[in-house]
Amino acid sequence: MPRYELSLILKAMQRTETAAAIRRTVEALLERGAVVRNLENLGERTLPYNISKHNLRHTSGGYYLVDFDAPPTIIPIMLDHLGRDIDVIRPTILKHRTHETDETCPGLIQPNYEVKLRSKRK
Repeated sequence: MPRYELSLILKAMQRTETAAAIRRTVEALLERGAVVRNLENLGERTLPYNISKHNLRHTSGGYYLVDFDAPPTIIPIMLDHLGRDIDVIRPTILKHRTHETDETCPGLIQPNYEVKLRSKRK
């Protein structure tokens, strides 16, 4: 399964309401076959610009990152689910970059100019 990162901006709410919204999101991921690796709270901040969502204007919100493994088929389903959640201002799912090997790239191999110069002189 590929690894993904869900970036959530939730509307400014009380702590219990925020916890319930995050729990709903994580449970929705788990129900669809995802494996949640990490949940990170980035804090509540003022939004860079006003965002209108669900007939409300939002000026601040809570930022969260959810790191998970999931089959690619659930990504559109999750974005649709999160788009209908009234507590979510902006959901974004990105494919997480993985470092496949530790092999170093040799880069470009420098040509041997001495051999080229000698071959032209003959």
